Amino acid sequence: MSPTQPRVAVVYDRLRPEERLLFAAFEAAGVAVDRLYAPQLAFDLGAAPERRYDVVLERCTSQARGLALARLYAAAGSVVLNRAEVIETCGDKLATSAVLAAAGVPTPRTVVAFGAEEALERCEELGYPVVLKPVVGSWGRMVSRLSDADAVAAVLEHKEVLGGPAHRVIYLQEHVEKPGRDIRAFVVGDRVVAAIYRESEHWITNTARGGVARACPVDDRLAELALRAARAVGGGVLAVDLVESDRGLLVVEVNHTMEFRNSIETTGVDIPGEVVRHALMLASAPAAGAGGVPTGADAVPPPDADAWAPWRPPASRVPAVG
Repeated sequence: MSPTQPRVAVVYDRLRPEERLLFAAFEAAGVAVDRLYAPQLAFDLGAAPERRYDVVLERCTSQARGLALARLYAAAGSVVLNRAEVIETCGDKLATSAVLAAAGVPTPRTVVAFGAEEALERCEELGYPVVLKPVVGSWGRMVSRLSDADAVAAVLEHKEVLGGPAHRVIYLQEHVEKPGRDIRAFVVGDRVVAAIYRESEHWITNTARGGVARACPVDDRLAELALRAARAVGGGVLAVDLVESDRGLLVVEVNHTMEFRNSIETTGVDIPGEVVRHALMLASAPAAGAGGVPTGADAVPPPDADAWAPWRPPASRVPAVG
């Protein structure tokens, strides 16, 4: 490796097409990248600091694992995409809704309740059908469209019996009648690089649930709203999901570990190449802060003797990525 070449790593726990595309994009850029398989990493919190990487792309499907790794690499002095604060916010629908509301970003009407009786009262205010979502989850799993109070009461009873902290928070949204599609906008730093429609006959339009991707033009209205949403959660490399409504575009959620395999050919945009260029820009100027580390009073201080050092297993233990 050239002495001036940035030190880059991608940390992952499942080798999906997106990770392979990112590895290929770094190779095309002439940049060596360490491929770190998260289940085979460990950190000695008492060891001397070892600032191995200028930038680390966090690509774990496990939110808990990715959040922990983002914190560890940032504390060791790396720029992390995305930052731990962004992962923490985007990985929690309640946290995302709260920061979007504070930033004045239009969203579907959302109610959070902490008991079944109050939740049922608020459903009457929202009007049926209502959408009940887990505060943590992805790919449209455990999302329910409920048509009346009996259906809501039955699901809430199941949540009560299941127990667990996540089921103590009841996250409800109005049901938005959308035109058989929603929109996903891909944000890289301070740019919306591409967007797709996700079309489906089912009311859940995620491509993971069978939705079909179509190219969506990025006009000023879409770009402005997607960027406002991305900035509200802390910026970085993000996928902003929106729906069209009679009130205009509404932001539904923001995804911190975006999938893009179905969107490159659809949009004609080299999305992994855009991500890699942004990562290399941050590696060469980490103080810039755009989607990397905070600046000014919020900046992460340089590591000291009490920081932790990452440890990597022998290469022979890491699963093949070819």
